[in-house]
Amino acid sequence: MKHLLIIAALVLTFGFVKSQEKPLVQFSGVIYNIDSNVVVPYVSVTNKSDRNKTVSANYQGYFSFVAHEGDTIVFSAIGYRREALVIPRNLADKKYTVIMKMKAEVINLPVVRVYPWASLDEFNREFMAMKFADDDLEIARKNVERSSLMAIAKNLPRDAGEMNTMNFQNNHINLTSRTFNQRMANPLLNPFAWAAFIQQIQQGDKSRSGN
Repeated sequence: MKHLLIIAALVLTFGFVKSQEKPLVQFSGVIYNIDSNVVVPYVSVTNKSDRNKTVSANYQGYFSFVAHEGDTIVFSAIGYRREALVIPRNLADKKYTVIMKMKAEVINLPVVRVYPWASLDEFNREFMAMKFADDDLEIARKNVERSSLMAIAKNLPRDAGEMNTMNFQNNHINLTSRTFNQRMANPLLNPFAWAAFIQQIQQGDKSRSGN
């Protein structure tokens, strides 16, 4: 066990020494969408050559961290293709600035149907207690029931044809009533007046015969 620990420590020390051999570089940049030229915020920037150290760009797509010459940097974000670059060697001012452009990637996910049942047993219980909808004939029968028609008639406004028919009926009734009243106003056309006149004549004849 001790030998393994010593070997691991030596490997880490050797890797650290090798990494220190590469010159340090201040690596900075801004990340844009290649199609719309707008910034891509919060992109993960991973240094694959330095134990996968990861930093995040800010909401303006800007990032800056210390790396080494020759490191491989990978840019990843949800909805975008992964991009990678290698920091050049032998930089004069030990700074490297880039404008990184990422392309949006459309991922078609499979269709997922969400059911309101937590288990198959619950689904079976709900299915057995389910009330099926009426068929077309039953629906039509319910639609023409008197109660349904009366409920519809209370809230349904009259159309133009119905209003025209109602106006015609009202005009006909008014005209008939006016004609009948005019006929009744003429005593010669009033049968009740003729009956009273005949009755008066008969009473007069009876009174003369009594004298």
